[in-house]
This record gives sequence, C-alpha cells and structure tokens, in this order.
Amino acid sequence: MTGAGVALDAASRGLRVALLDAGDIASGTSSKSSKMVHGGLRYLQQKEFRLVYENLRERQRLLENAPFLVRPLPFLIPLFGRDGTVSKALAKGYATALRLYDLTGGWRIGARYKKITRDEALAHLPTLHTERLVAGFIYMDARGDDARVALTLARSAALDFGADVANYVKVVGFSHRDNGRVSEVLCHDTMTGADLTLRTKTVVNASGVWADSVFNMSERTPSNQITPAKGVHITVPRHRLPADIAAVLTVPNDRRSIFIVPFEEAPYTFIGTTDTSYDGSLDQPECSPDDVAYLLNAVNAWTSSDLTAEDVTGLWAGLRPLLAPKSTEKISERTADLSRRHRVTNAHDGVIHVTGGKWTTYRQMAEDGVDALKPYFAKLTASKTKGLRLHGAGPWRPRDEFETHLYQRFGSDAQTVLHLAHDEPELSELVIEGLPFIGAEFVYSARHEMATSLVDLLTRRTRAHLQDARATLAAAPKIARLVAQELGWDDVEIEAQIHSYGALVTSEFAAAGITVERP
Repeated sequence: MTGAGVALDAASRGLRVALLDAGDIASGTSSKSSKMVHGGLRYLQQKEFRLVYENLRERQRLLENAPFLVRPLPFLIPLFGRDGTVSKALAKGYATALRLYDLTGGWRIGARYKKITRDEALAHLPTLHTERLVAGFIYMDARGDDARVALTLARSAALDFGADVANYVKVVGFSHRDNGRVSEVLCHDTMTGADLTLRTKTVVNASGVWADSVFNMSERTPSNQITPAKGVHITVPRHRLPADIAAVLTVPNDRRSIFIVPFEEAPYTFIGTTDTSYDGSLDQPECSPDDVAYLLNAVNAWTSSDLTAEDVTGLWAGLRPLLAPKSTEKISERTADLSRRHRVTNAHDGVIHVTGGKWTTYRQMAEDGVDALKPYFAKLTASKTKGLRLHGAGPWRPRDEFETHLYQRFGSDAQTVLHLAHDEPELSELVIEGLPFIGAEFVYSARHEMATSLVDLLTRRTRAHLQDARATLAAAPKIARLVAQELGWDDVEIEAQIHSYGALVTSEFAAAGITVERP
C-alpha cells in the first residue's frame, strides 16, 4: 500500500518511477487488513491524539479521492450491564472517548456519534445477549477493500502518470558509486527467472515487514527497525452472525477489542483481529487454532450465535510492520501497545526507508517518503496527492444494484466490464455460488489488472477466497477456463493453477485446524 502510494506521489510530481513488488500487488499485509479506513478509537486511550487526528484526516481524503472504493461504515458499541442498567462510569467513558473522536476529526464524515436504545442495538446485531444488553453507541468510520485500493494506486501511477509497475520482480541487491550513492537496483523476475538491473538515482524502501531485509541489502550497518505483529480474521455466514453494520466487542480477560464487520454484498460476516508477536516466516503467516478460538470465544461471550470452527468459511493472517522500540523506550510484551506511527530514514546514500505506520495513513507516509528525496532533486515539487482523485473516480455512476457492485470495485472502468458482459453473454453469469462475481470481472482483471494466476484472481482481484473459500474452490475450474485464453494457459497449466489454489485453501485451513475437502 505504501509503496504504491510512493509511486503515485513521486510520479505525480514528475519523477520517473519504477514500482517493484516481489509478489503480487498487495499480496502481503496490504490485502490482509481489517478492511477499515479508521482513526483508531482505542489509540485515544494510549493518548496518541496526533495519530488519531492524522488517521481521520487521511480517512477523509480517501473518502473524497476514491469514493468508489472507500465508503462510510457505522460502528455499534453495545453497552452491557445488570438489571437493565449500565455502569455510569462505563457509559461516561465511552461517551467522552467518542466525543473526543468526533472533535479530533471524526465529524468530517458528516455524522456524529449517538446513543441508541437496547432494541435499536438488537436491530443491528440480533444475536447480542438480551439478558445483559442495556443500550449502545453508534459512531462513524469507513471501510475499503485494501487490495483493490493498493492496486488502484499502482494503476493510477502507471496509467495516469507514466510510472512503470512490475509485480513478481524481487529486489535482491544494490550497486553503489564510488561516493557511496546507490546507482543500480538488482532484481530477479520470479516468473521468467531473468535477472534485471535498473539504473537509478534514488530508492524508496517501502516494503512493510520486509523493510529490514531491504535495509540490510543497501546499508553497511545491519538494522532491526521492524517488530512484526500478527493479525488474524475469520469469516462466517451472515445467518450465523447477522449484522447490518460493524460492531466493537471487548475481549473477556484481555485489554483488547475485536470487530464484527459485514461484507457489503456477500452474505458473510468477518471477525477480527488478533494482535500477537510473531517470529515465523514473513512470506506466509498462518491462522492457528488458538487464533480461531480467540475470535470465536470473544464473539460467543457477547452473543447467542454459538459459533464453532465449522462455521468458518474464510480466514486470513497478516503482519503489521510495527516500529521496533528504541533502546531508550520501555518495552511492552503486548504488540497492541507498540506505536502505529511511521518513521522515514535517510541513509544519505540515495536510499530512503519508510517503516511502521498504518494502512489508513499510507498517503501521508508516501508523501513523507518522497519529500525525503529533496536532497537528491533540487527542483522537487510539493506533493499533489492530498486532493488527487484515483484512477476510476470519474463522472460515471451506476444505475442499478448490479452496476453498483461493479462501480464499487472498478469505478468508472466498470463500463469496460459491462461491455465485456454485453459482448459475451456467458460472461454476465455468476460463477461462484453465493457470491456476486460475474465472469467478465475475472476476464477484465486478467486483461487489465496484472493478474497472473488463479490465486491473484481469487484472493486479491476479488475477495471470493476470503468470503467463502470452499465455494470459490468449487468454482476454480470454471474460472480458470474463463481466463485461460487471456493468460495463455493450456490444459496442463489450467490444472496446475487449480491445484495451486486448492493447495493454498487446504494449507490455510489445515493450519487453523479446519478440514476442507477438495472437490
């Protein structure tokens, strides 16, 4: 997300830019977040007022610059008590925090927090335990499809400002001039096996949890700037956990909260997130049985849904690239207590390192990262991204529910998808049982959105894999055949792609202690 933001910021200032991603665009943490563009209500408890202000300011800019991708989302905070009353201290504490949230910038979304009755809370989340529910609060934040926002940033940089974008090209090293300045980026194309060398004056390292490895490639002194923290989400059918808005539930015996969030169109609800230290592979974090139990137990403590692992239809695990504490800072054992701020480091060799931060504040991080290039570009102009509308934010608007579905994924480019469906009627058919995706969406992504595999299409270009992996796996053969001509797949490659996606599904669920039978 941040790297794509850097590419757009730099290209829009007139720099010649190459964006390199070792995997697919957003295949790391930036497709595995909570899908929320939010200020972070809990950061007020940590007295991170500046961070909340910055988050809410950037939330508003995304709402304005990418209205087809980012939309307001109400959040419910249920209040529980005894004998029909709630602790006055608890209610006052929430009211004070929400009032401060609005004053810090939440009001910009167009609605302020409000208190609601017990029955109104139940209307939004019907399985809340009625014997203890007393009332609730509603406040406003926003939602966004993280993978598609990142992709749209990369496409905006390339299509609107001439940046060169390459996925599946891994940076393996750097060359330097005699004066110590970076001169070349050494790369490896993981799809073709080719080695590439790109000449450059500067580099911005915005690689999230991989930032230390890139730092250590370019700098003489090894560094440990990142502390990874794992966050896990699970999906369940909407009828098992009905919700028409998001909700915040406290975790019993833990100083954390979790979110319940309905997917907009699909009949599913997702639950997240955990926040635990992590020391495994950065490339493939997994959801464990303990992670699943943590989330299910938290929901079951406050609702009558009685969810079990068998209800889980999708899951994902991502790694937060949190700033490692400085030696002078008090070190907490809880990753939830670590700062969500970001840091920009200029090593004075032409390489800028952007570390830490949050998904919501990618634009500010990108601006700060490109601003740090000023010593190397005497005529570098100011950032233009504060009011820069992303590719797809054109004048076209949907006329019905189906066009709205496409608009919320592609913006004005939905018109091209509609033309595909019109010209080839078989592409207008739904392809995954229970999910709203038509064949034309997959063909469009294969043709115009740099998708190279079935995994790209099912996990990031659409979010079908996160919503219902079993139904998606059953439809995988049909989808592979739909895009085979676009991607040059023969029968052998089609089978290989189906097998690769199936292996992903079974391995992810097996790690979580859940069995999935392959069709």
